[in-house]
Amino acid sequence: MARTLSSPQVLKTGSSAPNFQLKGVDGKVHSLAEYKSRAILVVFICNHCPFVKARIGDIIALQSKFKPTELRVIGINSNDSNYQEEGFDNMVKFSEQYGLNFDYLIDESQDIARTYGAVCTPDPFLFLDGKLVFHGRINDAMEPESKPTVPVMENNVRAVLSGKKIEKDFDPSIGCSIKWKD
Repeated sequence: MARTLSSPQVLKTGSSAPNFQLKGVDGKVHSLAEYKSRAILVVFICNHCPFVKARIGDIIALQSKFKPTELRVIGINSNDSNYQEEGFDNMVKFSEQYGLNFDYLIDESQDIARTYGAVCTPDPFLFLDGKLVFHGRINDAMEPESKPTVPVMENNVRAVLSGKKIEKDFDPSIGCSIKWKD
């Protein structure tokens, strides 16, 4: 496990959400344009990372607190498919095991992760009306065994949906490094 902090170097606040066409665990190809909610949370996750496994319940809970017209969570796996526990078949198993209530897509080429500037899992990007408003953590639990006390992402989603400005537009997430292909 290579602990990595998310980085603000590629996609800047106010940038448009980069489009994608990626296959989901449901077998369909999904594009960003199909999601018609006011806020969209694109979160780079994977199957094996202890940070993702520790926060996946929080991400599922976050999606369940908002109507689909308010927030849609999109999980993207950009890890090398040959890395242990990764690849499409393992994504399907992961989705079923955790009961994901959001689309889980594979970025086989890793181009989408590079376009967004994702470097770790989880690495969340929150967009409002198609523009980046927040890049950072789901909550304040920065270690897999930590219990969250501040629902950072939920607070930010509620703020932007109600027209308020959020305090920090970047608050780094921490997780395993994305496993890049050689």
